[in-house]
Amino acid sequence: MSDAFDINDLARRMEGAINSFKHDLSGLRTGRASASLLDPIVIEAYGSSMPINQVANVTVPEARMLSVSVWDKSMVGAVERAIRESNLGLNPITDGMTLRIPLPELNEQRRKELVKVAHQYAEQARVATRHVRRDGMEKLKKLEKDGDISQDDSRVYAERVQKQTDETIAELDKLLVVKEAEIMQV
Repeated sequence: MSDAFDINDLARRMEGAINSFKHDLSGLRTGRASASLLDPIVIEAYGSSMPINQVANVTVPEARMLSVSVWDKSMVGAVERAIRESNLGLNPITDGMTLRIPLPELNEQRRKELVKVAHQYAEQARVATRHVRRDGMEKLKKLEKDGDISQDDSRVYAERVQKQTDETIAELDKLLVVKEAEIMQV
């Protein structure tokens, strides 16, 4: 087989889609507080967009409470606004340079909304995986057309690319089912 085609690069890129999906899911709320809940929130600070963990420290003092300690007093308002405007349904209480965020009990409707968001994240990850697959297949066609690999090698690689794609999508679906059960658990 030719070394012109790197199946491991495609596998690494597909693994990146899985890791990104896991990160997205960590920001979805279940029944208990988690410091990673605020990870997707971006703050407009100092003329650019920054993740919340670059302007504040997020801790979990109680099971249903988050505490956000903002480092710069001038940023408290921007952090509070970003948390309120996120679609997480949170209302921070400002106490000096600290924001306390009580986590309301998740009702059935909110749980279903969170499951829909999880499904959107899963679809984005599947699309990313399919893009990686398409890139791999296009590269195989080009290598075959240029005569760098034989038709047989191309077919073998194409099967391996498809197998890797199927495994990645199965992993994404498995993660989604677990998260969905976690969200719906009362």
